Amino acid sequence: MAFLSDIEIAQQAELAPITHIANELGIDSDLVDQYGRFKAKIDLGAIDERKIARNKLVLVTAMSPTPAGEGKTTTTVGLADALHQLGKSVSMALREPSLGPVFGVKGGACGGGYAQVVPMEDINLHFTGDFHAISAANNLLAAMLDNHIYQGNQLGINPKRVVIKRCVDMNDRQLRHVVDGLGSPVDGVSREDGFEITVASEVMAIFCLATSITDLKEKIGNMIVAYTYDNQPVTAEDLGAVGAMTALLKEAIKPNLVQSLEHTPAIVHGGPFANIAHGCNSIVATKLSRSLSDYTVTEAGFGADLGAEKFLDIMCRITATRPNCCVVVGTVRALKMHGGVAKADLDQENVDAVEAGLPNLLKHVENMVEVYNLPTVVALNIFPSDTEAEIALVVAECARRGVQCVRSEVWAHGGSGGVDLAREVIRLCQAPADVTLAYEDQDSIEDKIQKLVRRVYGGNGVDIAPPARRAIAMINSLGLAHLPICVAKTQYSFSDDPRLLGSPRDFTLHVKNIKVNAGAGFIVVYTGDILTMPGLPQTPAAVRIDVDENGVISGLF
Repeated sequence: MAFLSDIEIAQQAELAPITHIANELGIDSDLVDQYGRFKAKIDLGAIDERKIARNKLVLVTAMSPTPAGEGKTTTTVGLADALHQLGKSVSMALREPSLGPVFGVKGGACGGGYAQVVPMEDINLHFTGDFHAISAANNLLAAMLDNHIYQGNQLGINPKRVVIKRCVDMNDRQLRHVVDGLGSPVDGVSREDGFEITVASEVMAIFCLATSITDLKEKIGNMIVAYTYDNQPVTAEDLGAVGAMTALLKEAIKPNLVQSLEHTPAIVHGGPFANIAHGCNSIVATKLSRSLSDYTVTEAGFGADLGAEKFLDIMCRITATRPNCCVVVGTVRALKMHGGVAKADLDQENVDAVEAGLPNLLKHVENMVEVYNLPTVVALNIFPSDTEAEIALVVAECARRGVQCVRSEVWAHGGSGGVDLAREVIRLCQAPADVTLAYEDQDSIEDKIQKLVRRVYGGNGVDIAPPARRAIAMINSLGLAHLPICVAKTQYSFSDDPRLLGSPRDFTLHVKNIKVNAGAGFIVVYTGDILTMPGLPQTPAAVRIDVDENGVISGLF
C-alpha cells in the first residue's frame, strides 16, 4: 500500500480562511493582520489575562530522541484535534520551525501524516518573517558593537571579551569560528568571532520570554554583549541599540495564527532549540492560546530532561504558570534503538530490546511524576511494524508505575486516532496539580547544576572546567546567581555523551563554560561537545526539495 507523504497530505487539505479560525476563537477582526488567506498575526491586545485561569494547560514532551523518530509534534497536533472532536474548546501553542533543520536533517516540522498544522510549506520556510526579524535585530546589535570599537571605543570594550555572536537561521559549520574585520583600516577592527544559528541567540530567547513590547525593550536593554578592559559588563542599552532592535521586532512579536488539517486553531510563534536554548514557544503565544480556549496543548523540545525541564524550571518559574498535566510520547521503535537495535532492524519484533530500552522512557516519566509532581500519561505513538507483544510490555510497565500508557494513532487517523489519549488528558486535568520545580532560586549555580544532574539526568557528579568557574565568579559578582539555568547538552542521552543511550546512571556531567543571558533572564551551561551552530549532514534534506513551474513545492518531508 502506497502512503502519501506529509506534504502531499497537506497540499490536498481544504483549509478554512484564517479569518474564520480567528472568528471562531472570538478574536476581534481589528486585531487580526492577515498574511494571505491562511496565516495571520494577532495583536497582543487579544490576550485577556482574566480568562487564562479557566484554561487547562497540557505539556507534551517525549523520551530521548532517536533517528527512528518519536512524533512529539504529531502527537501534540493530534491530541488537540482529538480534544476538538470531543467538543472541547482547544487551541495549541507551538514553536516555529528553523530553516536549518528543515534543509538539514529532517525536512518539515509541522507534525506528520493526518496530524499536521498547515499551510506546512509556509510555516516551514519563511512563514511570517519572524526569524528574519530576530536575525536582523541580533546582527544590528553586533554591528553597532563593532562599530563602537572602530569609532574610538569610548566604553573601553575589550575586543577579546565580546560575548555576542552574529547569527543566521541555517546550519553552516563554516561560520562557527571566523576572523572578521580583515582588510584596510576602514574595514573594522580585526578579531576572532563566530556565528550561532538564530534559534540559539539570546535575542530569540528574549523574544520568546517577553510579555509585551515594553518588556521586550527592557530585556533587550539588559543583554550583556561584551566586557570592558576592567571586566565591567557592556549592555545593549549602553550601545544605544534598544529602540532600533525593538523596531525590527515590533511586528514579529505578534503571535501567528494557523490551523490543523481539522481546523483546530494553532498559535505558532518563536522557536528556540531545547538542546542549546530553552526550547519553548513564546510566552505571548501561550497566553493568547490560554485566553481564547479552555484547553491549550503545548510542546517542549526533545525529552523531559531538556524541553520539559526548561519549560518548568525557566518559563514556568518566570511566569508563575503551571501545567495541569503532561504527556510523554514514546514509540516501540525508539525503545528498541535504546535497547541496542540498529535502525535497519527496527521492523522486526524484539520484545527483549523493548524491555532493554524501557528505562529511558520510564526515567522521563519518573521526572514528570516524582521531580515535578505532574499528572502524567504516556502516549505510545503506534507504527505499522509494532507488534501486540511489544505494545503490551510498554503498557504493563507503565501501569506498574501508576501511569496509563495510551495508544496514539493520530499519524494515520488524525484526531480520531487520539480520542483515548484526549479522554485521559481530560481526566488528569480535573485533579489539582501541585507542581514542584527541580531547584530553588537561592541555590548556588553549582547546586542548581548538581540538582539537575542528580534528580533529572540520573548522574552523580559535575566536573566544572576552569573557564566555567571563572564565569560563575563573574555572575556572582554581578548579582545574577539567582537566575535559572539552561543546560546546553546533547538531546540523545541523559548525559553529555550521545553514545550513552537508555538511562545511564552515576555518570559525571562535564561543564565546559557558562554564559549569563541577563536579558533573557537565565544562565546557559555548556556541556560536553555541544555546538550552537549545527552543520549540514552528508546528504542534506535540501537535495530532495524542489518546486515546479506552478510554484508547488515537493520533497519537504
